[in-house]
Amino acid sequence: MSPRRRIDGAVAFEQRPPRRRRRWGLGLAISAAALIVVAAVAASALVLITHEKDRRAAVREVAAIDYVRSFMTQYTSLDPYHANDYADKVLAQATGELAKMYSDRMNEIVIQVARAEPTKGVVLDAGVERWNDDGSADVVVATQVTTLLPDGNRTESGNRWVATAIQEGNQWKISNLLQVI
Repeated sequence: MSPRRRIDGAVAFEQRPPRRRRRWGLGLAISAAALIVVAAVAASALVLITHEKDRRAAVREVAAIDYVRSFMTQYTSLDPYHANDYADKVLAQATGELAKMYSDRMNEIVIQVARAEPTKGVVLDAGVERWNDDGSADVVVATQVTTLLPDGNRTESGNRWVATAIQEGNQWKISNLLQVI
C-alpha cells in the first residue's frame, strides 16, 4: 500500500507509529530470576532432605542408647530376694545369641543371683560404637555397681560392656552382651 492516500480530494501522508525496539533486558531478567528461584528451591529441598536424614539417625541413636542404659541399669541391679523375676526380665529383653545363652543357663543364673548380695547398678556413660549392617548397634556402656555387704559396708566396682541392641518391631532388644576388660 502506498503511503499516499487521497482523502477528500487532498493528498495526505499516512503517519505510521514509530517502530518500538524490542526490550531484551526485561525478558532476560525474568528468566534469570526464574532460574534463581528454581535453584533456591532445589537447594532448600536438598538441605531439608539431608537435615531430616541426620535427625532420624540421631533419634535412632538416642533410642538405642536410652534402651541400653535402661537394660544395663536393670542388669547390674541384683535383688537376691527376687532372682526368678530378675532372670525373667532379662530373658524377656534378650534376643538372638544372648537369649539362647541365657535360656540354656537360666537355672545357674537364678542360683547365682539368689546367692549374691543386693547391688545397685548405675550407668555412668554410654555411646554408640558403630552401626552394623543388620541394623543393630554396638553400644559401649560404663557402669558402676554398688554392693551392700551384710556388715553394712558398701563396695563399688566399675565395669565396661559392649551391648548389641537391635530393634525388633517397635521394641529394642539386646542380642549380645560382652564385658570388656
